[in-house]
Amino acid sequence: ESIKSNLVSFLESNDSNFNFSDHNGLHQDKTSFIVITFLYFMVCAVGLCGNALVIYVILRYAKMKTVTNIYILNLAVADVLCMMSLPFIALQLALVHWPFGEVLCRVIMTVDSLNQFTSIFCLMVMSIDRYLAVVHPIRSTKWRKPRVAKIINLTVWGVSLIVILPTMIFSGLNKVPVCGIIWPEPQDIYSKAFIFYTFFIGFFLPLSVICLCYLLIIIKVKSSGIRVGSTKRKRSERKVTRMVSIVVAVFVLCWLPFYIFNVTSVTGSIKPTSAVKSTFDFVVVLGYTNSCANPILYAFLSDNFKKSFQNVLCLKKVTGLDEMERSDSRADRSRMAHDAAIINANLEAHNTSLLNGELQTSI
Repeated sequence: ESIKSNLVSFLESNDSNFNFSDHNGLHQDKTSFIVITFLYFMVCAVGLCGNALVIYVILRYAKMKTVTNIYILNLAVADVLCMMSLPFIALQLALVHWPFGEVLCRVIMTVDSLNQFTSIFCLMVMSIDRYLAVVHPIRSTKWRKPRVAKIINLTVWGVSLIVILPTMIFSGLNKVPVCGIIWPEPQDIYSKAFIFYTFFIGFFLPLSVICLCYLLIIIKVKSSGIRVGSTKRKRSERKVTRMVSIVVAVFVLCWLPFYIFNVTSVTGSIKPTSAVKSTFDFVVVLGYTNSCANPILYAFLSDNFKKSFQNVLCLKKVTGLDEMERSDSRADRSRMAHDAAIINANLEAHNTSLLNGELQTSI
């Protein structure tokens, strides 16, 4: 809401006829207004249920406590917090003013903005994790641990809080009152700077890292040829990589129109009209739908998520979800010990073959 309301404020400042409180202006198209408000509540309901289910199955079943799923858990928590703020945003849209006071305004603005940055940072971390798992499967074992993943998740929240400091400081109520960002003078300069700031930090930079990771993954897969996917573990890694890449692609599809709208508004390519405002409202809703799309993607792209969802919803009884170690650390130690044993066995066999070769040569 913080970034969205900033754009509305910027458009208002560039056209005296574009006024948030003008019923004949912004909300001239009552049909789109009703549809958008309805969509907000629908997205909220689906997103809350879906992401709450994701959180539950990851916490409930030992088999779901993988490194990738711990990052997914973080993403789901961010989405749940965002969904909880949507009813307030929808009500402001319906009432054309903010009736909940300045304190709650700051809270909602902070939570909403926090979700937007945390989500893209989580996807960036997940892409880096996929790069390590595919390109450096042996060397990355000491980093790809549940305990490390939890620390990284906390770091993501900390970095996001630092990034959204402008929102936390300048959010408040204007004279209408409407909840948004109240910039000091010169407001036009601050609004433009904030739009470019959010685009670069919250979209362009993380997306560049994500693209680089998948480019390196593709290069690795192509260079490895047919050997990649020859074992059960490698096939599993490829499935996880495919799931994460599709989740990232859907995020980009949902949020790219919003950022295009933002940047073009600053460059002066958009003329502020009520039709533009209605279009922007739909673009914002599209961004929020990403939060309710993720659980659906997990269900279709991950067998473990699908089985866990079926088990919780009593659609199908699935066994074996709890038949693992009691703790993440024990599971991780077991996997590391297994990997180390395989590596040592291969090294021993390799050294033996070299020794035999030397003996035969000497004889």
